[in-house]
Amino acid sequence: MGEIEDMVVKLHATPHKAVVAAAGAGSSALSWLLGVGGASRTLLEAQVPYSRRAMVELVGMEPEQYVGPETARAMAKAAYRRGLELREDVSPIVGVACTAAIATDRTRRGEDRGCISAWDAERVVTVSLTLEKGLRDRAGEEEVFSRLLLKVMGQAFGVEAELALGLMEGEMPEAVTVEHPGPVARLLAGDIRLVVSQVDGRLAAVESGKTAEADGLAVLPGSFSPLHYGHRELARAAAELTGREVVFELSVTNVDKPPLAEEEIARRAAQFAGMGRIALTRAPTFREKAELFPGCVFVIGWDTLIRLVDPRYYGGSETGMLAALAEMWALGCRFLVAGRAMDGVFRTLEEAAIPGGFRPLFQGIAEGAFRADVSSTELRGRGEC
Repeated sequence: MGEIEDMVVKLHATPHKAVVAAAGAGSSALSWLLGVGGASRTLLEAQVPYSRRAMVELVGMEPEQYVGPETARAMAKAAYRRGLELREDVSPIVGVACTAAIATDRTRRGEDRGCISAWDAERVVTVSLTLEKGLRDRAGEEEVFSRLLLKVMGQAFGVEAELALGLMEGEMPEAVTVEHPGPVARLLAGDIRLVVSQVDGRLAAVESGKTAEADGLAVLPGSFSPLHYGHRELARAAAELTGREVVFELSVTNVDKPPLAEEEIARRAAQFAGMGRIALTRAPTFREKAELFPGCVFVIGWDTLIRLVDPRYYGGSETGMLAALAEMWALGCRFLVAGRAMDGVFRTLEEAAIPGGFRPLFQGIAEGAFRADVSSTELRGRGEC
């Protein structure tokens, strides 16, 4: 067994899965990966974005340099996100990318060089290599970068295997490793869509972008500034009525306000340590929340219900409001509605104007099961936060 085949066999034996994007060089590595049995256990997808439009669509922008470490990282990040979309289990995902300019059939002034990057849940590693021009033909340079791609991929997979690159004197790969920031910073940057805390307050990114067990959850959204006994009592009542675990949800973005600061997010999340879980999202609307928590029961108050069925909150479009309700229903979500005292009157689900046909989407909580005449706004006004 040759060293390339040996490396590929070891890659296929790991639980890791990858999406690989190769532009300019690295296509031989794809052939090697596919040429050994077990490729379907490793390779989720392969992309070869040679044209300008293909590259722009992959990374979401026009690169300043098509061959450079920043572009390689952007490609690997896009491949990683694609891998999360394609993953059907809990396998570790790695996005691998190569961008290179190598010997061709026309005169090219620039150096023969390339960058290879591997992006996983914890870090991104980028290796840059410049080859001595004219020492190899195109096939020879292609093999160097394909071998380097397999080697970087192997390191990301935790595979220990020797794989010679066939470098000449003076050709030296330069590697840079960058650890990802904390989960809240990644959420604010838009790298991930969901962070979930454990009972002890520890925050962890949910890389897949949605909770796999959402159909067994009740989700209680709010700003929690501050968390008060009304929230806790509503969570208790919802747990008793649904038999589900209640997870609190805080969106760090708002439709008409700036995103919360990282320090403020940490302060609000810390309130839940020891009492329950909180999910931090980038989902200010219930339609977006439903995509993250398909099959869940949303626990809301009467005032939130009124906004949920008001066309004004959908750009004045009744069609938009009805479409949003239909999409949430199709995702298996429903709503548990608590009454609320408004202007001295206790308002309940029965008084809300629910659009025709959508009444089964909502269930009310009886006043005897829950009533708490308190609001975060009133507590902040009294300085009790």
